[in-house]
Amino acid sequence: MYYQWAPYVSVAERRRKAAGEMAKLAKTGHQISPVRIEGRTIATTVWGKAWCANMDSYSDYSNRLPRGRTYVRNGSVVDLQIAPGKVEARVSGSSIYRTAITVKPLAADAWKKLCADCAGGIDSLVELLQGRFAKGVMERLCRQGDGLFPVPKEIKFDCSCPDGAYMCKHVAAVLYGIGARFDRQPELLFTLRQVDASELLAKVGAGITSDAAASERTLATDDVGALFGLEMDSGQPPEPTPPAAKPARVAQAKPARPAPGKIAGRGKPRGSSARLLAALRKAGSLDNAAARAATGLDATAVRLLLQRLVIEGHARIEGQKRGTRYVAVGSRS
Repeated sequence: MYYQWAPYVSVAERRRKAAGEMAKLAKTGHQISPVRIEGRTIATTVWGKAWCANMDSYSDYSNRLPRGRTYVRNGSVVDLQIAPGKVEARVSGSSIYRTAITVKPLAADAWKKLCADCAGGIDSLVELLQGRFAKGVMERLCRQGDGLFPVPKEIKFDCSCPDGAYMCKHVAAVLYGIGARFDRQPELLFTLRQVDASELLAKVGAGITSDAAASERTLATDDVGALFGLEMDSGQPPEPTPPAAKPARVAQAKPARPAPGKIAGRGKPRGSSARLLAALRKAGSLDNAAARAATGLDATAVRLLLQRLVIEGHARIEGQKRGTRYVAVGSRS
């Protein structure tokens, strides 16, 4: 038994066909979310690079992932949707192939330990999502085996293409597409692992980086590769490096956790949250000052409400530091 492979289709022709198929799909009410890469660099922020570096670091994937880089760079991932524990995508090849990637939730005990180890090192949701914290925190979050990122045994793939390989190029393209999506919506990493990002925020008591100097609180994206022993975006197999020493854990009260099976979800905003979301949707995007002016709320209330809208998936963060703006999900800034 053998497959009859389809004839080669140029990238331009694939794009034309994909545009037609996506237009039809959009008419059914499906919100199309393509992956767009500018230039050759697939991911540019801390979280996007960390996801890609984690994938690249596993020998299980070393012979498969490179085939997906070209596909994701040329815009072949025409739709990518991230939900709790699952990624569904459509990839343009000789046909439009449907790809599904399932990721096991982060184990409850591993998440509790991760929160405890990072306590005191992250002050706000904005810092967390923008990667603005000390290197010690990022090293702990990226630690292979018991960090935030999944290992190969926690990931399963499925694709409708005729390639019988364990990981086809369409799946590989989607894995990189996930990293690119985390550049724009880093909160989706926590959605995918089915944990509440707010539990990582600073708790009462000392943490592994509570005395870090302000100058050390921003992790350069170039440092991400070092956490996984990789040269980022080189396209070459990585040279192994000695593993980083595990940071010491300071005994402290364990952080609270929602009841089993309950994660941060996209509930219906009410009261002040609903008014703020309406203002976001009307304006397209708001910074903190504009949000205060639009709602009449004080700075603390606005900050907390904006963070909650991001956690629940109603809004996303764009920009860095003083240029931070909040955009309603489904809107363009």
